[in-house]
Amino acid sequence: MRDAAAWAFVAAGAGGLGVRRWRRSRRTGRFPERAVTMICPYAPGGGTDLLLRHVAHAAEPTLGKPVVVNNLTGGGGAVGFSAARMARPDGHTGVMLTFEVVSLPLRGLAPFDHEAFDVLLQLNGDPAALAVRADHPARTAAEWVAACRAGPPPGIGNSGTGAVWHLAAALLAHRAGVEVRHVPYNGSTPALTALLGGHVDAAVASPAELMTHVKAGSLRMLAVMSESRAAGFPETPTFREGGMDLLFGTWRGLALPAGVPAGARAVLLAAFERAARSEAVAEFAGRTGLNLVIRPGEEFREMMRRQTVEVGAIMRTLGMIP
Repeated sequence: MRDAAAWAFVAAGAGGLGVRRWRRSRRTGRFPERAVTMICPYAPGGGTDLLLRHVAHAAEPTLGKPVVVNNLTGGGGAVGFSAARMARPDGHTGVMLTFEVVSLPLRGLAPFDHEAFDVLLQLNGDPAALAVRADHPARTAAEWVAACRAGPPPGIGNSGTGAVWHLAAALLAHRAGVEVRHVPYNGSTPALTALLGGHVDAAVASPAELMTHVKAGSLRMLAVMSESRAAGFPETPTFREGGMDLLFGTWRGLALPAGVPAGARAVLLAAFERAARSEAVAEFAGRTGLNLVIRPGEEFREMMRRQTVEVGAIMRTLGMIP
């Protein structure tokens, strides 16, 4: 975790200046008094990055200050989470939390969990989807499973070791009874780039992250791990329709370091919730296939607590944790 340690050093070095600015803002009654930085733990161009950028932009008129997205990748999301957790709790730094803040601690890949953050607002929830290149002979999930059994273990790109799409691919392989090679990347965008370039044979990602490539005809989405077909992809069946009982997916939401003053938190919550419910964000979600799920902090927290128990049981079944 050298990256996390480096960010701790940066945060400590900027600490004095942050305290002085926060005290001055309390005296003047203004918040925020400068740009707000939202950390994205994954690479630019992926679903997490794009959703955060649209919500951040929509929040700027309410906040009256810029909202800057800073991509800090690595460790399946752990580097970005860690940097946000250690940031000065003055309200000027936040983070996009994802499913991995549940899965990474369960695997011992992060020394903290979601309880280390002040959660603001869940923004979305998306199912996992299996995709191959358009020239792949398989046109259904069943045909892909048959190809796995007939040949060497295929390489499946994912968004990082212990990340949601790694877990989804492992669950798929387990239920199908096939061997695969899991190939981690720092986010879905580089994983899909690797798939397009022929470096892996398949990838698991959200329908929203796959949409551009599927619409362009370069990738084929074989099935989705949801109860019903994904919005924008009425032609793509669910795994259940193909006879495999698979329900799995990711979520994204906003959080702050623990200890942000109540006044600053209230300003941020109001601005980001208004942004999440804006026409601009709704239009972006509809155009890209992202499924908006807006839950306030208390409900968001309870969802993560339930999922920690459920995902822990799945990981133990897969042999991913003791």
